[in-house]
Amino acid sequence: MSPLTLALAFHNHQPVGNFGSVFEQAYERAYEPMVSALERHPNVRVALHYSGPLLDWLAEARPELIDRVRALVRRGQAEIMTGGYYEPILPAIPDRDKRGQIAKLTKTAHDLFGYDPTGLWLAERVWEPYLPRPLARAGVGYTIVDDTHFYHVGLTEPELTGHFITEEGGETLSIFPSLKSLRYRIPWQPVSDLMAWLRDQAAGGADPDRILVMGDDGEKFGLWPGTFALCWEKGWVEAFFSALDSAREWLTLALPAEWIGAHPPRGRIYLPTASYDEMTEWALPADAAALLPSVKHDLAAEGREGLLRFMQGGFWRHFLVKYPEINTLHKTMLRVSGKVWRMHPGPDRDAALESLWKGQCNCPYWHGVFGGAYLGHIRAANYRHLIRAEEIADRRERPGSWVAQAWGDYDADGRPEILVRSDAQVITIDPADGGSVVAWDVRGAGVNLANVMTRRPEGYHQTLRAALARGDAVLVQPGEEDLLESIHTERVRVREPGLGRFLIYDWYRRSGFLDHLLEPGGGPAAFSTGRLRELGDFVNQPYTASQVGREPKSRRRGPRHALVRLVRDGHLWAGDYHAPVRIEKTFAVPPGQASLEVAYKVTNRSTRSLRADFAVETNWGVSGPAASFLIDEGRAVRRGVGELFLAGTSTSVLIDDPEWAFRVRVGFPAASVWGSPIEVVSASEAGFERTFQGASLLLVWPLSLEPEEAWETRVTVRGGTDAAPAEPWA
Repeated sequence: MSPLTLALAFHNHQPVGNFGSVFEQAYERAYEPMVSALERHPNVRVALHYSGPLLDWLAEARPELIDRVRALVRRGQAEIMTGGYYEPILPAIPDRDKRGQIAKLTKTAHDLFGYDPTGLWLAERVWEPYLPRPLARAGVGYTIVDDTHFYHVGLTEPELTGHFITEEGGETLSIFPSLKSLRYRIPWQPVSDLMAWLRDQAAGGADPDRILVMGDDGEKFGLWPGTFALCWEKGWVEAFFSALDSAREWLTLALPAEWIGAHPPRGRIYLPTASYDEMTEWALPADAAALLPSVKHDLAAEGREGLLRFMQGGFWRHFLVKYPEINTLHKTMLRVSGKVWRMHPGPDRDAALESLWKGQCNCPYWHGVFGGAYLGHIRAANYRHLIRAEEIADRRERPGSWVAQAWGDYDADGRPEILVRSDAQVITIDPADGGSVVAWDVRGAGVNLANVMTRRPEGYHQTLRAALARGDAVLVQPGEEDLLESIHTERVRVREPGLGRFLIYDWYRRSGFLDHLLEPGGGPAAFSTGRLRELGDFVNQPYTASQVGREPKSRRRGPRHALVRLVRDGHLWAGDYHAPVRIEKTFAVPPGQASLEVAYKVTNRSTRSLRADFAVETNWGVSGPAASFLIDEGRAVRRGVGELFLAGTSTSVLIDDPEWAFRVRVGFPAASVWGSPIEVVSASEAGFERTFQGASLLLVWPLSLEPEEAWETRVTVRGGTDAAPAEPWA
């Protein structure tokens, strides 16, 4: 039997903004047990990657683990890998931020562990062909990607037994393929079966430059459902490490950095854009994301597995198309990055860069079985840091109280948006999407009030619907959350009964100040489920900006406001008559305070009388169901944001979120107030579950207009820590 070399790399990460209890649980169930196992088995050598957020937590809460890992490094048992400090998707951020984040983690590895890393953990293994140049310039010698990337250029698994060299513009980078055969066996197969497979690989060749590599998440050794019992209580890792100790005659463990220094590359290679298989499936549109796995399953069932290596899913960047809300987050990050890098070097820019880089953490920018696009607290954390970075940059540039507005294609869709900035807030208005507010950043609180996700189809919803129809969805009972389950399982687990009733989809993006003309007599239940008939064509249709600028001095409003006046000549269906209707709305934004005033004028431009319910929809990125609406503070009618409700005639609503450092008050002429939660069914490693995405608030007025008659109203929103009520408008 010929000697075989094996390299193991464990990637350990927790997102920016994750709950402290999750960090603690991950430490107790995965990170500390693995270090203990390595200490018991000094012949087992591994590469370790710890992301910056996790290192920051360890340094404060569990510094002894850092000392223990340093000891592993000193005795040559472990190497440390670098990466983007806050675990960004590297192709999604500017090159200057790539270099800065990598340099920060490389320096931290030196300071904490006494190691100067040359290997880089590539977040979510998202590879694009230009990466060798910025990585080489950041001092990176090698990275690890999945074998999937290599299959797309025609290689087969037997050929993936070493490292390869690639380049961009002559600047080179070594790449190891991480074998799916190992990732799917460790730790899911019995150790005896795994070792038998490795022994078969050793018997298959005599090449001294042959190495098999597995790079995967450290959390699957204790934090994924059921793996703590498997890996530690039942002793899978102990048995595996003992088996590796016993196999030293034919199996050698190597560190990737050492291997590259002692062995030549297999050859030059150029990899296409790729990620791991599941990620490319998740990035597809919903119908395609549901179809591709079934096609793969059918090919495998037909014995045509050889074709699977030519099947390619989507492109990671398509998440920015699939989720417009995430594109807003991403383009906010790019805009803030440019602003921060234009600052003069110094302590303020350093602080702004730290906040910017935290806002680049990858987790809320995508969604699959993992990923935080549907995790509100993860999205909110990225926004908090981006808002802080921009505030630092703007404070240096424009101290004092001010307000300004500008046109620009801020979301890179080929159509301009309007950005209204002040010392207190940044409001993004999208004329092309219903003239709505798609982002509303309150600087002092670090909150995007519009941080809401729309209810939309997901590919896995088809899997859930089919299982519910068959009656074979498995309800996870209390205490069963930790049953062993690979993320690749075909079993459908649900976290609560009746999930099918929450598979409701919106036909427009849930943003702020959307204008509805609704069939009279409806209510929040019909509206929330999409059964209430929309009579107008204003919600997601383009408005024209008739004015963007500063208003004249106003005695009523005090300091000069920035004004954005939008108009749309649309229609209302009155029976079989398509009646022309004009809606004008004017946004007034003051300096010095987090507030907004929106004035409406609705004009019947037809020759007939028209009736409808006019509704202004706002959607609020509250932190969770613990938040509440206080309807008419004098009456003190409190309704939870997780409730469906209809409040009678009211003139104000206070939004009270215990996670916010301020309150938001909405004032308006007497209207009916409808409230409904925005909830989606999302997938996680523990099963299908309902997750809260925000709260919808509708202000509804009955509208009856004669030909050429106009009707006006006004909505004011004020945010602050004081107890003064919002001013209602008569």
